[in-house]
Amino acid sequence: MHQQVNPQGHHPSQDYELKDTNPQLGERWPTRGGGYGGKGWMSGGERFTTTYNLVEQMFYLYIRVVKAKDLPLSSITSSCDPYAEVKLGNYKGRTKHFEKKMNPEWNQVFAFSKDRVQSSVLEVFVKDKEMVGRDDYIGRVVFDLNEVPTRVPPDSPLAPQWYKLEERHGGGKVKGEIMLAVWMGTQADEAFSDAWHADAAFVQGEGVSSIRSKVYISPKLWYLRVNVIEAQDVVPIDKSRMPEVFVKAQVGNQVLKTKICPTPTMNPLWNEDLVFVAAEPFEEQLVLTVEDRVHPSKDDVLGRISLPLHIFEKRLDHRPVHSSWFNLERFGFGVLEADRRKEFKLSSRIHIRACLEGGYHVLDESTMYISDQRPTTQQLWKQSVGLLEVGILGAQGLLPMKMKDGRGSTDAYVVAKYGQKWVRTRTILNAFGPKWNEQYTWEVYDPCTVITLGVFDNCHLGIFEKKPGASTTRDSRIGKVRIRLSTLEANRIYTHSYPLLVLHPSGVRKMGELQLAIRFTSLSLAHMIYIYGHPLLPKMHYLHPFTVNQVENLRYQAMNIVAVRLGRAEPPLRKEVVEYMLDVDSHMWSMRRSKANFFRVMSLISVVISMSRWLGDVCHWKNPVTTVLVHILFLILIWYPELILPTLFLYMFVIGLWNYRFRPRHPPHMDTKLSWAEAMHPDELDEEFDTFPSSRPSDAVRMRYDRLRSVAGRIQSAVGDLATQGERFESLLSWRDPRATSLFIAFCFCAAVVLYVTPFKVAALVTGLHMLRHPRFRSKLPSVPVNFFKRLPARTDSLL
Repeated sequence: MHQQVNPQGHHPSQDYELKDTNPQLGERWPTRGGGYGGKGWMSGGERFTTTYNLVEQMFYLYIRVVKAKDLPLSSITSSCDPYAEVKLGNYKGRTKHFEKKMNPEWNQVFAFSKDRVQSSVLEVFVKDKEMVGRDDYIGRVVFDLNEVPTRVPPDSPLAPQWYKLEERHGGGKVKGEIMLAVWMGTQADEAFSDAWHADAAFVQGEGVSSIRSKVYISPKLWYLRVNVIEAQDVVPIDKSRMPEVFVKAQVGNQVLKTKICPTPTMNPLWNEDLVFVAAEPFEEQLVLTVEDRVHPSKDDVLGRISLPLHIFEKRLDHRPVHSSWFNLERFGFGVLEADRRKEFKLSSRIHIRACLEGGYHVLDESTMYISDQRPTTQQLWKQSVGLLEVGILGAQGLLPMKMKDGRGSTDAYVVAKYGQKWVRTRTILNAFGPKWNEQYTWEVYDPCTVITLGVFDNCHLGIFEKKPGASTTRDSRIGKVRIRLSTLEANRIYTHSYPLLVLHPSGVRKMGELQLAIRFTSLSLAHMIYIYGHPLLPKMHYLHPFTVNQVENLRYQAMNIVAVRLGRAEPPLRKEVVEYMLDVDSHMWSMRRSKANFFRVMSLISVVISMSRWLGDVCHWKNPVTTVLVHILFLILIWYPELILPTLFLYMFVIGLWNYRFRPRHPPHMDTKLSWAEAMHPDELDEEFDTFPSSRPSDAVRMRYDRLRSVAGRIQSAVGDLATQGERFESLLSWRDPRATSLFIAFCFCAAVVLYVTPFKVAALVTGLHMLRHPRFRSKLPSVPVNFFKRLPARTDSLL
């Protein structure tokens, strides 16, 4: 039962590896002595650099239909309901129609991919919409595609002009004119994002907006800290007993409770902190209720108050804020008891200290894959250290995700998340090898961050009929890519094809490949080095840290708020997309992840075992030459003990230089072997995809099973953290982070030189006194070596 099996069959390992690509990045424009028009080609290098130099250029024929005038009336209906139709070969696009309007204004743009153009003539028709029967033909305008000008940004848009309508077969002019602009351009054109594309002709309803590329901004998140101090004159409903009082606080869907006051009294004291996540604009209110524990299964509400969040002070550091008393409204009286309600309205009050924390970074993603670590308030933001540019080129070999007209189909789009900025590419319809060629830019404030890109199948195009009783349609996951910026060399363009790997109940499956072009530009090397010696998160996380349980709960609440707010955009970035991008289920127990973390630790221990075996071979004279050299080195170090530390640092310096030849040439990616995803028993996969709580039939088994998974999940995280620390040691000299390794080997060289000229006793004295220094001379913030070490990359980036 526990033998290792490969449920997905025999997949060569190279299918899951990164592949180098050689795309034709940048611009190539047709030229003929000017900006518009074109024979011959001019490369992007001959022009100024633009924001589209990391993608392949795609040409489109643009038609802007502005308006029409003096259209004739129908001889049958004595009115005109006009619309325009653009026809290019087999492709047709039409504007909306206006009822009874002789001078309609459409102002719509149509885009036809040049690669799909199979006609030399463009026709623009003006027709009269009929309620019954065939639409009436009014007139048309014909363009020869060989005469269409080419627009080269940043030139101004081509001015539209009036064209007289002619009969269908060119027999002469008819009454009416239409204003048009026709030009050849690229995806860099301003009209591209709002244009109607020929391949989206069948998209209806909400799908029209959901196929366009958009940029989203995460809501600004705050931690709301509520310090519940005390209450006065709390009157129980049952006057014969003293109340056992606690306070319940609620912000939106977040509910927290204080402990029950240990002494039954009418003036209870708690002095407890409750922390919530709130998002601007503040739509929810803080609702405080004072409740009396009458019975283990019954609580009486004694008072209630609702406070808007904007009244609370925003603080940037740990300075104390003022506390306030608030009167509680008596709860539970009927409408007919207005006098009693007035009597008790001011009888009870509560003392709280509340503030909005601006000095923390509100975590909505795992710290292992954090993409932003700036505090909430912009006043504490530092200047950016670099620029991240990502060209989303295309995908290859995507698998069919749904059925359409009896055939498999995939309508893919890409979502990229870094910092507060989310981007979504346009949806390429019915294509297993889509080409997006869209480029996006982010400011980088810390190089030790991760950008996440996910590929999804769009299931909200308005063309699929929902079956009765079917659940709500969800966009399907195709795969995810994570790239740590610190593993990128500055000012180098990385062009790779990343395998899209997803774990299914049947095993790991490759869903296709995503082609990216990435460039990280460093603005200041000195500032970059300065960043490496500072804490990863704002100092408030170290001066007044949250507990582990608080961090997990707050992260879950923050992720829900982000999902809800982004789901209210148009088009919405749906909850399933946000959850997949933010790794909502990363903390859940998995036998596979536990195995992966265990073997990560074992691989580190194996290095120590190998060194002990080598030492045993030296002692047993397996290689006499090596043993003699070790004897000579041993005698020198014993005779001159002051050479031990400098020699150690010098060896690490030499090893670091030697490993430079073998440095990684590309960013790390999902490793199926490291993730223990290729050899799993079906029962283990069933356990991983089981619901939580478990769906097992027996109540007792379910209870034990869930308890085991909860405990094992903590063990899994602890083992993973242990493995991460060891891998960070390993990455000191591996050039996984080029800047960190450069800094470390430079430090090793300087330390070796200093220790060669400094007596050993002096160095030992200084080190000992520094370690034993008085707490007055210590800082609560982590030291520079600790900050440097925490920023080093680990193999967590390669975990699936």
